[in-house]
Amino acid sequence: MQQKVRFQIEGMTCQACASRIEKVLNKKDFVESAGVNFASEEAQVTFDDSKTSAADIAKIIEKTGYGAKEKTEDALPQPEEAAHVSWRLWLLLAINIPFLIGMAGMMIGRHDWMIPPVWQFVLASVVQLWLAIPFYKSAWASIKGGLANMDVLVTIGTVSIYLYSVYMLFFSPHAAHGMAHVYFEVGVMVIGFVSLGKFLEHRTKKSSLNSLGLLLKLTPIQVNVQRDGEWKQLPIDQVQIGDLIRANHGERIAADGIIESGSGWADESHLTGESNPEEKKVGGKVLAGALMTEGSVVYRATQLGSQTLLGDMMNALSEAQGSKAPIARVADKAAAVFVPAVVGIALLTFIATWLVKGDWTVALMHAVAVLVIACPCALGLATPAAIMVGMGKAVKHGIWFKDAAAMEEAAHVDAVVLDKTGTLTEGKPQVAAVYCVSDSDFDEDALYRIAAAVEQNAAHPLARAIVSAAQARGLDIPAAQNAQTVVGAGITAEVEGVGLVKAGKAEFAELTLPKFSDGVWDIASIVAVSVDNKPIGAFALADALKADTAEAIGRLKKHNIDVYIMSGDNQGTVEYVAKQLGIAHAFGNMSPRDKAAEVQKLKAAGKTVAMVGDGINDAPALAAANVSFAMKGGADVAEHTASATLMQHSVNQLADALLVSQATLKNIKQNLFFAFFYNILGIPLAALGFLNPVIAGAAMAASSVSVLGNALRLKRVNIE
Repeated sequence: MQQKVRFQIEGMTCQACASRIEKVLNKKDFVESAGVNFASEEAQVTFDDSKTSAADIAKIIEKTGYGAKEKTEDALPQPEEAAHVSWRLWLLLAINIPFLIGMAGMMIGRHDWMIPPVWQFVLASVVQLWLAIPFYKSAWASIKGGLANMDVLVTIGTVSIYLYSVYMLFFSPHAAHGMAHVYFEVGVMVIGFVSLGKFLEHRTKKSSLNSLGLLLKLTPIQVNVQRDGEWKQLPIDQVQIGDLIRANHGERIAADGIIESGSGWADESHLTGESNPEEKKVGGKVLAGALMTEGSVVYRATQLGSQTLLGDMMNALSEAQGSKAPIARVADKAAAVFVPAVVGIALLTFIATWLVKGDWTVALMHAVAVLVIACPCALGLATPAAIMVGMGKAVKHGIWFKDAAAMEEAAHVDAVVLDKTGTLTEGKPQVAAVYCVSDSDFDEDALYRIAAAVEQNAAHPLARAIVSAAQARGLDIPAAQNAQTVVGAGITAEVEGVGLVKAGKAEFAELTLPKFSDGVWDIASIVAVSVDNKPIGAFALADALKADTAEAIGRLKKHNIDVYIMSGDNQGTVEYVAKQLGIAHAFGNMSPRDKAAEVQKLKAAGKTVAMVGDGINDAPALAAANVSFAMKGGADVAEHTASATLMQHSVNQLADALLVSQATLKNIKQNLFFAFFYNILGIPLAALGFLNPVIAGAAMAASSVSVLGNALRLKRVNIE
């Protein structure tokens, strides 16, 4: 049986490390797929649990030289500890200060600002033989694992320049005359700049990129819980299901629950993306993380921790941010050959410069600059950094993408297929007109009673409207037996004292409607009813458009996305709704199979199709689309099939999802361009001697931070 497990990876220093772990895991016959995200430092592995276990997978990762800790779904993601400057980095930066002063002096002709060569040797030795040990360990583990990472380049470059300077200071013919040219500052400053760059990169990845920390802050640390008839302040980890909890104005809800007493208003925008507060009354639901903006409630906890909707969202976001987008393969392929290629270029640079210049000192400096300027980290961070920020932005708008591949695909969408009921409309139709067959033995009340008896076994909004209308009339609804749903047509059941009743489309109930003067029949949804295959009447049900539907359609069209309506409702109704919204493509009387077939036709015509639905009958079309969106709270099969979930039943949220995806993909392409351009430009400049190793080291450190900074711009992107 296939099992999916996630691991937190420790010890990765660049994309080459992630590629190495992926390569090792994907070679195992019991591993179906393995992906490692350098930005989130997470591995996602799907494997055959009859052949191995998660613990064995962790051991395989550890053998490649990295730590691996399994992440379980039962527990909430844990907050990341704030990144602090280590004593090692403080000492390294302190040692850099005299060299920085000396370098500044040389730039203005004051060579006497540089400390004496012997002291340079002492400080450089402290760095190279002690403070640089983490680089050596990482480089050795990488080489031992069969793949060279960024630390290999830094190690080769700095050790080479250190050994050269030691030779020139103590063993060269010029040493006795005090004429030796040493470059101890190069190794010290390269190690310093790279270490500082790694720290800034780590801090950005752990804090700014990831939205999980913000979500974790939504859960209160202490809550008011009733125990033994008294209210007590308890830590949230001591709360149990069934406990009564009190939340006052300005406090956050600690668990999903049912309100037992009190009332108020709660802001649930952290889950839905909707900023308007929701009114909360006795019997209503509260959700973990919601903020009580007014009033006070006492609620009984029904779900805690990872079982709450907030916990589910956090786990979903964690998994989605850790996944890899297909476009990341570009960087993966480049990173796989990057370090060996750079080492080869550095060697060629050394030989060519020596031959041309006749000075092996200059040749060495050029070669070291090539090694130091090269940066696979920027390549490795380009895609996952943008995905992490983009996922966080989507969640803030109430959109849950299942994985990075779904988000990337959503960015290419140029055709959207929408169901009508519950998507474009309120999904709360009301009976607008009733028709009774003239020669029938059943009057209007009887028609209501019989239809409601059958429809109370269905979940469709039209069925609920008929049942509600019958109850509003105060009618007794008889029992129905052996209810069976005919997908895309209607429902049948045996009604006591009546017979076999069918309720659904006119043709399903074998009813031919007359021509009505009342125009509502031309635009309404029709539910016809028959008894023992003899039609007895029909209901016309009208459904109002959602308030923001027209705005959402306008946003989609503004961004050159074609909109299609595909509904099981009659063609006249669908066309009427389409005309109101300015939609050119409207298809009615569509069965689930018809919807799926039409989606396939659009794909065959070269369209990238997004499908939106919330019912069981939408599942085939959701599966057929390139990317699909289900409404939260709809049918389970729809949510399971869909690529993403919309927390609001709103097309505006779909527009948000597509535009966030487009902005994210654009950001990824910018990052990849920058990373490739940086190396394509930087390596030749270093090889030709236009960049010394110190400047190269600073530039290399800055490149990763620049990519992360560009990814963070996504947080401020306007998607209107």
